[in-house]
Amino acid sequence: MKLSTKGRYGLRAMVDLADHGEIAPVSISAISARQDISVSYLEQLLAKLRKAGLVKSVRGAQGGYILERDAREISVGEILRVLEGDLTPVNCAELTQDEKSCSGSQYCVTKYVWQRINDSIQDTVNNIWLSELVEDSRKIEHKPFVRECEN
Repeated sequence: MKLSTKGRYGLRAMVDLADHGEIAPVSISAISARQDISVSYLEQLLAKLRKAGLVKSVRGAQGGYILERDAREISVGEILRVLEGDLTPVNCAELTQDEKSCSGSQYCVTKYVWQRINDSIQDTVNNIWLSELVEDSRKIEHKPFVRECEN
């Protein structure tokens, strides 16, 4: 499974927001500068996250964005599903509970492989909390931004 920039950049923006938004709202331009993500792209990502109830916008001169809930209550899986949609790695009737999508599902032995991969992905992203990523980020001591691997 390969995540798009929506998931990758959105997760980085959420970590930044959780890290810098504890005292006051964080502006999109501040996140943009720290994370090297365009303001217009961040606006799109934050709009989705706001609609999903993960962030809240604050109007005014000191406005910006804050987390809607505590970072200890927001999983990486929740963020990625908002931005990427379903994280299921393959379209398999066994994973989607749609028996009509596959005429041979009752004879398919590879469905067990897809199920285990899916379970591993879901378990991993659902058990990593935004607060953990913030803690890890702080251990790095906010070293200069290094562009992530694009492979």
